[in-house]
Amino acid sequence: MINKNTKLNNNASGFNRIELDRWIEEFLEYLEIEKNCSRLTIRNYRHYLERFSYWIKGSYPKFKLCDLDLKILKKYRVFLVRYISEDGKGLKQVTQNYHLIAIRSLLKFLTKRDIKTLAPEKIELPKTESRSLKFLNTEQVERLLSQPSISTIIGLRNKAILETLFSTGLRVSELVKLNREQLDFKRKEFGVIGKGGRARVVFLSTRACKWLKEYLDKREDNFKPLFVRYSGKNQKDDDGEKMRLSARTVQRIVKKYVKRAKLPVAATTHTLRHSFATDLLSHGADLRSVQDLLGHKNIATTQIYTHVTNAQLRQVHEKFHSGNKKD
Repeated sequence: MINKNTKLNNNASGFNRIELDRWIEEFLEYLEIEKNCSRLTIRNYRHYLERFSYWIKGSYPKFKLCDLDLKILKKYRVFLVRYISEDGKGLKQVTQNYHLIAIRSLLKFLTKRDIKTLAPEKIELPKTESRSLKFLNTEQVERLLSQPSISTIIGLRNKAILETLFSTGLRVSELVKLNREQLDFKRKEFGVIGKGGRARVVFLSTRACKWLKEYLDKREDNFKPLFVRYSGKNQKDDDGEKMRLSARTVQRIVKKYVKRAKLPVAATTHTLRHSFATDLLSHGADLRSVQDLLGHKNIATTQIYTHVTNAQLRQVHEKFHSGNKKD
């Protein structure tokens, strides 16, 4: 077992740079420039790949990419399974898989550049338990949305945030990037650049428009960001960019109102995204349209919402199958 006395330093200091390190940097630059991946995605890939590089240097000092095979990867997987951090925690199965996904992505990148190494398709991911999907039903959503006190500008802002999240299914990272000028209240829509640099149009409900307008009418500033903070130093330079609300703050806001609403689900900003999709599907929307509204690259990602479509199929079966007809 790897214990707290065994350092796992992602910085790999103390080792000389090897061929693997140089290609990791090339790959990360490719993700940033060519694939337009987010900073968070690139940070995660760097974390997983530098951990692999550090292990390789400690286990195979003369390692070259052409040496990589399934035997080496098997030993690395054993390392991940047995790893215990300084605070006594191991790596979850899903986290172990993220490490392998990062390596497989790197190998795909190398293969396209005719670098001799292990074929990426040879890496198989262990199966993980499917996680239950958290979403709020209609009554729970309404209870959550009614929590902010609209007598203050902060309460109005928070009300607008909750209504916008449920109306659009935006990721929190997309929400906090919004600027006032993006909103088209007449058409009740605006465009966003989502995950992977994919552009899409999202739509505002009549109710979300109402609360956004009330919030903006009460604003006494000309700051560019749609949602701004009201605590800390007032920084007016750069169109109020430093006043922009952070994703972490929005997450805390949602958590506060979830607790206040006494919801049985530990809902997050992403739960509202799930609830948005569930609401659409339960009222008859098709899966492909919901895919576009959520900004999913693949329909397979949207299929996590089959708990809704399965229920609808059951109703179709009960209503139309001849075996269900009463004698």
